Amino acid sequence: MAGEDISPIEEQPQPFNATKLEPAKKRRGDSKGGASPSNPYKRQRTPSPQPEARKQKRPGKRARITDAEQELIRQKQLEREKEQEAAITKQGIHDAVKQHYNMVPERGREWRKTDSRIKGLRSFNNWIKSTIIQKFSPDEDFTPPVRDREGYQFAEGPTPKGLLVLDLGCGKGGDLGKWQQAPQKVALYVGLDPADVSIDQAKDRYRQMKDRGRGGRGGRGGRGYQNNRPQPDLFHAELYPKDCFGESIADIPIVQEVGFSGSGGPARFDGGGFDVVSMMFCLHYAFESEAKARQMLKNVSGALKKGGRLIGCIPNSAVISEKVRQFNARMAPKPEGDKPAEDGEAIVQVNPEDEREEGEAEETCEWGNNIYQVRFPGSTPADGIFRPPFGQKYNYFLHEAVEEVPEYVVPWGIFRQLAEDYNLEMQYHKGFDEIWEAEKDDPQLGPLSERMGVRERGRGPLLVSDEEMEAASFYVAFCFYKV
Repeated sequence: MAGEDISPIEEQPQPFNATKLEPAKKRRGDSKGGASPSNPYKRQRTPSPQPEARKQKRPGKRARITDAEQELIRQKQLEREKEQEAAITKQGIHDAVKQHYNMVPERGREWRKTDSRIKGLRSFNNWIKSTIIQKFSPDEDFTPPVRDREGYQFAEGPTPKGLLVLDLGCGKGGDLGKWQQAPQKVALYVGLDPADVSIDQAKDRYRQMKDRGRGGRGGRGGRGYQNNRPQPDLFHAELYPKDCFGESIADIPIVQEVGFSGSGGPARFDGGGFDVVSMMFCLHYAFESEAKARQMLKNVSGALKKGGRLIGCIPNSAVISEKVRQFNARMAPKPEGDKPAEDGEAIVQVNPEDEREEGEAEETCEWGNNIYQVRFPGSTPADGIFRPPFGQKYNYFLHEAVEEVPEYVVPWGIFRQLAEDYNLEMQYHKGFDEIWEAEKDDPQLGPLSERMGVRERGRGPLLVSDEEMEAASFYVAFCFYKV
């Protein structure tokens, strides 16, 4: 952030009227075809005459595929899906996701900012995470520093204590720099992730930060000495491979040292010692089952002190439900013709399945664009309400980042009710597109968006394409308080 005066933690932005947003414009993907340049040294062959194409008569609807053949195709499709399910079950969803993230290559910051096809989306998502950290990580009684005439910042009153941060699903440590720029100084950062290779990469990133003698980039106050402000000392960090959804985190030594309340079931957590628990783009994996969702909440609530904050971001269940409803409405049988039935004659119903060509697989609910795709492998509820609320799997693809990884729907109402059982009260819930509209002109967060490459300097145009913004709008950010 720029070095202007920093006010106390601002109130949450007023709800934004999402109906005012323009829908993301889809663009046709560039053709992948195209003739390659001819080789001047290659011997040219005289083309053989092509036989005259036979004219074939297109069969009628009933002649295309019989009911028996249609049923055979459906059964083969079901068998393929069962084989895929069996393979995943044998390996385990947890292991499949872990293996995927272990295999994602580390390309480096320069590549992400220059050569990546989704660099606008990466910058936008990072700005969203920074915004949530800036707004909700400080304690309620934290007093932001003020500036003197020479630009240096000093805290008023006693020096605030450093934050104790627990990052569940920390991945490769991509948020280490964001925490270094948090308004309230971080004293301890603990990162846990099931992917051991990712943890090794996070440790390397932290060592590089220590070697540089400074933290990350951006944040309130800007980039260290560039804005006449000494860079804060780098916090102490500990990183461990750990399944945070399938088992308790109470056996992690540093978690025990900070404090963990594992006093049993819901509504009986006195509180641990951490100020903030962060879960960025990972909580949805816990909704594979109710047992995992509850274990995740036990870990969160057991680690947080009273007044502590749970922050994070997940796919937007409202978007998913609406897409599912639209798909099922489109696939529902519709009457043929506009006239109502006369003389008791029933209107002929046209089933979309009858329109399918021979050998064509049954259509399932999916949507997206050239950079992201969401696909449900099987049937979906016509009303968009998922029953049961756990284990509702879909496959998600993101160009350069995620290769058809299974994820799970997190019905927001169910999650909110479940969180209340563990003394977690919702304070904030907004879509990424709504957050941008609410915070883009903030005196600190607005300039931060420019430094992070989200838009041009001087409140210039957005550097995020329509397709990237559509992909970003699939997500929401949230904050819960431990009560």
